[in-house]
Amino acid sequence: MKFSTATGPHWRAADNVPAIMRQVLYALTPALLMYTWFFGIGVLLNCLIASAAALATEAVALKLRHRSIEVFLTDYSVVVAAVLLALALPPLTPWWITVTGTVFAIGFAKHLYGGLGYNIFNPAMAGYVVLLISFPEEMTRWLPPDIGDIDYQPLSWLQSIQYTLTGSLPDALTLDALTRATPLDTMKTELSRMLTVDEIRASPLFGDFGGRGWEWINNVIALGGIWLLYKKVIRWHIPVAMLTGLLGMATLGYLIDPATHASPGFHLFSGGTMLCAFFIATDPVTAAASNRGKIFYGAGIGILTYAIRAWGSYPDGIAFAVLLMNMTVPMIDRMTKPAIYGRDP
Repeated sequence: MKFSTATGPHWRAADNVPAIMRQVLYALTPALLMYTWFFGIGVLLNCLIASAAALATEAVALKLRHRSIEVFLTDYSVVVAAVLLALALPPLTPWWITVTGTVFAIGFAKHLYGGLGYNIFNPAMAGYVVLLISFPEEMTRWLPPDIGDIDYQPLSWLQSIQYTLTGSLPDALTLDALTRATPLDTMKTELSRMLTVDEIRASPLFGDFGGRGWEWINNVIALGGIWLLYKKVIRWHIPVAMLTGLLGMATLGYLIDPATHASPGFHLFSGGTMLCAFFIATDPVTAAASNRGKIFYGAGIGILTYAIRAWGSYPDGIAFAVLLMNMTVPMIDRMTKPAIYGRDP
């Protein structure tokens, strides 16, 4: 009797790229629903447009590189990048801006370097920075959260879709009447006008820690990140190091002068802090490899984020901090390379 033996490996890990990417999308789903609750259907529309553009760009790039289209289009990695980019965009972003950022993220930041596993910059953050520099006015047109006690008349879902696709608003309604500065942008602008933090936080846009609405969104994102930690999709080193670096810098500034420096809680629960800590900075391709390296990498993102928020020109700073630390990963990996057993370090 003959027994056929397949070639190795005979044991295969239960997780693969599609399974891991699906877990990430599941963990992002509650945050996506929370975004929609506070800011309207525009966030969902951003995700749909970005995902479609990402899949199309991926297919074209794979075709030009003579790679298997089916294998890479079904691993969900390009969808994760598209959703992360879409969550960073204002809810009323015109469709062509979303497409532009997505095409750059996938076609240039990913495939120009060799595709999945070879890109040195986080694609979503690279696409976001290109849009932020190229279209600064459109990228700052955030809607206020729909919380009822702000002087603001939200658009209907149909009106939001109409503006995203055609750029037209209902009669006698302008973007200036609809959009507001984000809590981070408001804090930065008003501090430059010599107002104190307490005076700025008197605005109804601010809640217990961060901006109203943004607090809940960041909390839900953190719960999704904790789920990824529980499922062992990510490890604790980067999120803890990133949040500790940001928290440490914010605490120091707050202790020095609380009138001109926002509280640590404001920095943790505003903007893209939690999204970065659990979903962006933990990208396995562009982050440091060793556990010790991950701590340096994450802490660097947190420190740079605070530095940009406090002294830079941009109110959030997450994307720039991630890309700057992406550039340091080869050096971090070299300096923190684990010693081989039996050899001197």
